[in-house]
Order: sequence, then C-alpha cells, then structure tokens
Amino acid sequence: MENTTNNYSHIKGWGIDADPTNEPTHPMKHYTGDDHKRLNWERPPLQPETVEILKSNERPNLSAVLGTSVPPTGLSGAIRRYAFKYSESSYGHWLPLLLADRVNVVEGLIDDLKQGHIPNIFAEKGWKADLKYNPKGLATKVLVTALATTAVLAYLRRKK
Repeated sequence: MENTTNNYSHIKGWGIDADPTNEPTHPMKHYTGDDHKRLNWERPPLQPETVEILKSNERPNLSAVLGTSVPPTGLSGAIRRYAFKYSESSYGHWLPLLLADRVNVVEGLIDDLKQGHIPNIFAEKGWKADLKYNPKGLATKVLVTALATTAVLAYLRRKK
C-alpha cells in the first residue's frame, strides 16, 4: 500500500485553500496572527434571565444567545415545558415543539380577536402570492382544510 501520510493529492479538492490569493477575503484581510488566538478569549457577560427560559436537559446552563424574550405561556407553553423534559435527540422533544408552534398560532389569533383586531389571514398566510404563482397548490390547501374542518365539525355534532 502506498504511503499517504503527507500526500493527500488523491483527495478531490485537497489544498484548494493553500493559495492565499484564492481566499474570499484576500484583498481586504490583513493577517496578524490573531486568527489563531481565539481560544483565549474572555466570555462576555450573559444576558440576564428575567423571564422563564427553557433549557435543554443536555446543556442546563444558559446559552450566550437567547431565542426569544417572550416566555412560554398558555397551552403552547405547557407543551414546550413538556418537550424540554426529553433529550434533543428524541421525537419526544421535537414533535411537541412543532405542535406547540401550531397551538401558539391559534393562541395568537384568539389574542388578536380579544383585543378587537381582526387578523387578515389571507395576507398573513401569503395567499396572494400563492394565488399568483401556485394556484393549484392553494386550491388543494383550501380544499383539504375545508374537508378536515367539515369532518371535525360533523364528528363533534354527531357526538352530541
């Protein structure tokens, strides 16, 4: 077998970054050697925890970047709290988070109606663009939604 400890030319693209003039920041970047001193940096102070922040059970400390300033509330918040009891590598974490996002949309609509604001769902969902660029897809979405809503209402009515 051929000795390839220092010869990587058989790897496609190997050494492509060896030419400093073939680098995206070449004309502007002035190398000072500081690029290699990144390991010895002082961590900036963390943002204060003023609202409930859900943390991964795999990494319980507060991350440097917070995702939102709005604490989890209502049913969607309860679903999110439930999801964060599970590992990030499981469906028990991600599927409830997806559900919580959908529930949060409904909660937002209810909130808007409580405050006297009638949401323009047609504009907010981008249906004008759908109508222009994907009319068949929009018709399918509307039809499926109408059928699902009718089926749910019929089921609930029949139960009574």
